[in-house]
Parts: sequence; C-alpha cells; structure tokens
Amino acid sequence: MTASHRTADFDLLDRVSRDVSTTAADLIAADPAVRGAVVLATCNRFEVYLDVDDAGSPGFSGSAELVFDTLAGSVGEDADELRRGAEVLHGDEAVRHLFAVSSGLESVVVGEDEISGQVQRALTTARADGTSSRALERAFQRAAHTSRRVRKATDLAGAGRSMVRLALDLAASRVVDWGTVPVLVVGTGRYAATTIAALRARGARDIRVYSATDRADAFAARHELRAEHELGAAIGAAELVLTCTTRQAVTAQDIPDAGRRLIIDLGLPRNVDPAVAQLPGVELLDLELLALHAPLSELGEGAQKLVATAAAEFSAEAEAAPGIVALRRYVFDALEQELARSRSRGDDPRTEEALRHLAGVLVHTPSVRARRLAAEGWSSEFLAGLEALYGLQVEPGEAADRDAIG
Repeated sequence: MTASHRTADFDLLDRVSRDVSTTAADLIAADPAVRGAVVLATCNRFEVYLDVDDAGSPGFSGSAELVFDTLAGSVGEDADELRRGAEVLHGDEAVRHLFAVSSGLESVVVGEDEISGQVQRALTTARADGTSSRALERAFQRAAHTSRRVRKATDLAGAGRSMVRLALDLAASRVVDWGTVPVLVVGTGRYAATTIAALRARGARDIRVYSATDRADAFAARHELRAEHELGAAIGAAELVLTCTTRQAVTAQDIPDAGRRLIIDLGLPRNVDPAVAQLPGVELLDLELLALHAPLSELGEGAQKLVATAAAEFSAEAEAAPGIVALRRYVFDALEQELARSRSRGDDPRTEEALRHLAGVLVHTPSVRARRLAAEGWSSEFLAGLEALYGLQVEPGEAADRDAIG
C-alpha cells in the first residue's frame, strides 16, 4: 500500500507518519495470513509492504483493507482519507515499485540520495521488531542492489540531488554570503548530518546545532559545530534555520520578534508549526513548497529501464523457485540415503564431506539455468525437463517453500 506526494497531500502524510511505530506488529497480530510487514515513512511517502500467505485468510484484498483498519487504531479518520488516495499493488507490481522507490525514481526530487538509506532502515527496523520475513528480506536487499546499479550506470549518479540540496538551491537567492550567514540546524540524526555536509559544500561556516534531546553536545563535537541549548535564543541568532528531526520542534513562541529569517522544514512529521509562516519577517519553506520546485522526471528515463529489468529478473527467480526447490530436494534426499549407508559402513568422514560438495555442484548449474530460462519465458520447459529426467511433477506458479531455496 503506497501513499505519496503524488496521491495524498503533505498534511495527511504528516499526520499519518506521526504514530506508526507499532503498525507492522499490529498487522501481523491481526491476521495469520500476514507473514511479514515493513513500514516505510519518509518525508514524502507512507508505505506498507506485506508478505501475505496466499493460502491464508483474508487473502490479498482483505489484507489491503487490513492495513487501513489497523491504521485507524492509531490515526483515526485519517485512515479513511488515506484509503481514498492510496494505491495498492501486489506481486510483480509491488516489487517494481519498491525498486523504483529505493532508486529515487518516485521521490519529489527524482534521484534523491537519501531514500535508499531510508528504505533499508525501514527493513532494519522491521528486522529488529521481528516483523520482517524471508520474502521481504530478499525483496528489500535486491532493492538496495538495484539502487546501487542505477546510480552507477545512469546520470543519477552524477546528479547528486536530494531534498536538502534542492532546499539550499532555493535558499541561495536569499543568502548573500554562505561563508558568513549564521545557520541553525535543528536535529542530530542522519538527516542532520546530511544537511550539514550540504551546507559546508556551499561554503557555510557558521553552523550551530540544537536538539530537544541531550545529543546536541556529542553531535556538535563529532561534526565540529557549536551546540545550542535554548531554542529561542538559537533561532534569534540565526538567519537560516533548517529542521530535520522526527517531531514538531519549532512553534511561533520559539521565534523572536526581531529580524528576518528563512526557516526550511525538511521533516515529516512536520517540524515547524505552519503558524510560524504568519509571523512578520519569517519565510517558511516546507516540503509542499519544495515539491512545487522539484525537477521534472526526464532524468530517470534510463534508470526506469534498469529498474524494470531488475524487477523482471527478481520475478523470474521467484517463478523458477518451485522447480529449483524440487530438484534440490530430490538430490539432497538421495544424498541423505547414501550418507546413511556410508555411516553404517563406517566410511571415512571425509567421504560425507565430499558427497555433500558433489551434491551442491550438481544442483548449482541447473539452478542458474532455471533462473535464466524463467527470465526468457521458458520456465515451463524447465519443469517439463525435470519431469522427463527425474519424474518430478511441479506445477508452474506453484508456491515454493521459502526456507527451502536457501
């Protein structure tokens, strides 16, 4: 299930992303058909990836509704609004979408740098919470691999674009001298580090950091900055304020009356109360305004082809999986029988090691061929060959044991 800047407004994405820490676990607890769940909440999208047991109840369409029903418990009526704008994908479409998202092709700024890391952190969170699954692990790991291929092989690699860089491009017309402008960064996470690097690339030297937690001092020392401990005073001393935390951090009460300043809100949920924009002397630039200035998507045309190819390869492997599993079982069942006889004869233990190695060699080349044939549309011929040679009957599209493929 995906909702992004293309299908939902930023206010909705902002609200929904505020309280979703237990969504994945809630989905798995709500229905045994859900084998795994990963929630991706970024500055311009909210997505839920599900590994659903097709044989279970309520099945795919029910699981899609299950997402919205589960979200209703944490975001209330926003779940209904999300339902109206969200898109539901499954199978190959879901895989291709994940690969495109991870490669930055679905972002507000096409080709942005941060999204691949955000996708992988979503998987890491699911893994830590025990909500990931073997199928989701494979898909997300392949998404990371695809992202690297895209950046290496296309013009996205040299573009070096991100939401931070776009924001600084827009801020440049208000900044007389990057070397002297006083800057405040609110936040101490990875996004804050990315923001500081982008500022320094522009030549900014007077950068300070504030955090509502106790991490400002350590973060400032690590990045050779000055830590601020009182938000109002820190904003008062800055002409440019960039916020990139996971919570609302700046309200109208935090803004001093005197002075002109530009505040850039890079956070989702929103870091800055929209009422701040009404204060005299304050210009607020948020994600919604950034989206209006985002470049057109022509840059991603070559990358889209790479993503499509990677998704097709991934799907071909899934299609080949039942035949590969059947062949592996046949060979390794025969191996275990031979090993039992070897042990009963008291053979040298090195014999068992050699036989296991031989079995692995025997199944490797047919497995590689099976994936290649599936990618070329010849999977049914491979299955026919298994039946002709070994008497193995595998139906095309038959679900494979996900743990048996190795």
